[in-house]
Amino acid sequence: MKLSNRILDMQESPVRKLVPIATKVKKQGKKVLHLNIGQPDIKTPDVFMDAINAYDTSIIKYSFSQGEPTLINAIRDYFKRDDILFDEDDVIITNGGSEALTFTAIATCNFGDEILIPEPFYTNYNGFTKAVDVKLVPITTKAEEGFHLPSKNEITKLITDKTRAIMFSNPGNPTGTVLSDAEMEMIKEIALENNLYIISDEVYRGIAFDGLNSRSMGELDGIDENLIIIESVSKKFSACGARIGSILSKNKQLMKNILKLAQARLCVATLEQVGAAALYQLVPSYLESVKDEYEKRRDIVYETLNHIPGVVCEKPTGAFYVVAKLPVDNAEAFVIWLLEEFDVDGETIMLAPAEGFYATEGLGVDEVRIAYVLNSADMQRAMAILKQGLIAYNK
Repeated sequence: MKLSNRILDMQESPVRKLVPIATKVKKQGKKVLHLNIGQPDIKTPDVFMDAINAYDTSIIKYSFSQGEPTLINAIRDYFKRDDILFDEDDVIITNGGSEALTFTAIATCNFGDEILIPEPFYTNYNGFTKAVDVKLVPITTKAEEGFHLPSKNEITKLITDKTRAIMFSNPGNPTGTVLSDAEMEMIKEIALENNLYIISDEVYRGIAFDGLNSRSMGELDGIDENLIIIESVSKKFSACGARIGSILSKNKQLMKNILKLAQARLCVATLEQVGAAALYQLVPSYLESVKDEYEKRRDIVYETLNHIPGVVCEKPTGAFYVVAKLPVDNAEAFVIWLLEEFDVDGETIMLAPAEGFYATEGLGVDEVRIAYVLNSADMQRAMAILKQGLIAYNK
């Protein structure tokens, strides 16, 4: 039996494809410290389960296709803290940020259309767009420049009659880069001048370091018809398994039509929405404490990388990732070697090869993404293993 070209052409997740190797070595008795996946070890706030346990019903009914009103209003209040005002019909709850991005690609692009995206980028963007025959066109950024955007001219020369949107995450996955105000204004100018949608993935908003403020694109004026914000409880509230995301836009026609997709999949899980509503009601000091914890971990990672000869790494300023060039010919081969051949006192680490985060062939071959999602003690051990591993590998 034949499979579709669409599914055969889809990329395997570079974050997850080496998991079978990690599973094998664990069965052999080796402990693996996972720095390959953005799964925080920070405790999910108790209010999530408290709200679910207090939910009084004898029947778990279908929720509304748009989402539970309590969650929609909690998200609206969350944005209102930054003077970003959304109406109720400006918010649609989705099965994670993943479904939000898929719905957005379907609603904004025809088959064969293009979306501009800074690379390296969250690898699953490939899956969300490839599945609906939309092409990602990379805007190449460089480790040596902190993965900040190139000039406006460099970006606009990539625009064709098939370009429909510019998409990015801010703070960035996998780079940890926080866009400057000037970069955000440049994106706004490009979108308005070329009639493009702005797809702003803000699932890491609030996790910014060194006194930086990771602003929402919703704070900029004049782009109500262009702007689509992607939200999620996964990262900022350490609730990845809840699978609660949302799409926010003041473009009424767009949201009316995305609602058709939400209706076709019926609804998002009711209980998780109840718990997520409680998360969005947490006081701002909660996110401050989370940000402070990640900043400590960032410092451990960066200080280690900065003292390893041959490593190229600019200090990340947000999210909980860093992309680093390593003194190796092939990062994926090195990651596999770390798992299969190397350990320190029975422990090793798992990193994500960065080649799969690029669309341009040949880039990222010698790079890895490190997710600093483990507690400080574990991160200290993990980085010591990486340092010793590089020395041993290059011998």
